[in-house]
Amino acid sequence: MSNLQFIFVHGLSGWGSYDRAYARMPYWGMRNGDLMVWLRSQGYSCFAASVAPTGSAWDRACELYGQLAGTQTDYGRCHAEENHHARFGPDFTGRPLIPRWDEDTRLVLLGHSFGGATVRMLAHLLAFGEAKEREDKDCSPLFKGGQEKKVFALITLASPMNGTTAYDMFEDPDFDPASVAVPLWSRVLAKMMSMGTRDGDDGRSKSDWAGYDMHLDNADKLNQEFTTLPSAYYFSVPCRASVADEKGNQVPVKGVEPLFIARGHQIGAYTGTTRGGLVIDESWKENDGLVNTVSAGCPSHAPGKPLDRDNIRPGIWNIFPTVEGDHMWPQGGLLHRHDIRPFYRDLLDLINGLDR
Repeated sequence: MSNLQFIFVHGLSGWGSYDRAYARMPYWGMRNGDLMVWLRSQGYSCFAASVAPTGSAWDRACELYGQLAGTQTDYGRCHAEENHHARFGPDFTGRPLIPRWDEDTRLVLLGHSFGGATVRMLAHLLAFGEAKEREDKDCSPLFKGGQEKKVFALITLASPMNGTTAYDMFEDPDFDPASVAVPLWSRVLAKMMSMGTRDGDDGRSKSDWAGYDMHLDNADKLNQEFTTLPSAYYFSVPCRASVADEKGNQVPVKGVEPLFIARGHQIGAYTGTTRGGLVIDESWKENDGLVNTVSAGCPSHAPGKPLDRDNIRPGIWNIFPTVEGDHMWPQGGLLHRHDIRPFYRDLLDLINGLDR
């Protein structure tokens, strides 16, 4: 159908095709069946990457590059030393994610949730590399840059591109998340979910984790570093699973995955100011249970506009109409199943029809 390689990257605490869990329950499709298999049956070359569940955008991007290029992960000598972890990670030599990696490779990078930051970081490094890492003559080709033509399109799905207040609200002395009324059972589920997403304690820098990157101030800093590539197409898909109550807060709608009930209530009640001075106003209350809807549209400091299928240009974010679904909707749902195949078929058809 095309020479494009569609690379799907999971979010926080997720898994991909290199992980055993994927065979039992595919991240992409969940209990509805493997979305990759179905899309391949439709003629698209689709692959599910596996990156560190709680790793930083940098580390996950390096791992993704290792999979695509079929080589050992190189986090960079400077990065590894600054963040107190090993320079080299998983080795994908002899078992690449895609069948071809050469000058003609064209990638369509799709990231769900924090997978959005991952694919944006990869696109940035492919294009510009990293000057500090290039001082090492043995550095990964990723850090040398000059590979921007490999990135054809980038799609983020319910991604906290400007951060999520699910983290910031717990550090605001003027807001107590525990004061927000939520069902007791949902609070228990939220605690179980957060146990699986906590930053590890292996001695590495506290800034080298997904949770750090998703604070609003830190996400804004990343957005200032990322450059929108003039030759690549950009799309974002925000989700919403909340509605205003009589107090003016946003509360979860019926049918939200139980895992997100408590956090959805808390995000929907929070306004404030970050440590860096960013204002979290009423527009931040609308959410999908885990990510603020406004954050999943266009990254700060980047050009963007609502999607116009008759006017899609590279170098600018095209924002899809907000999907009425929770944070797990792009995966197909868990307890509340959603048939996402028509959505992805339409999305990939759209990408395939763009000018090359």
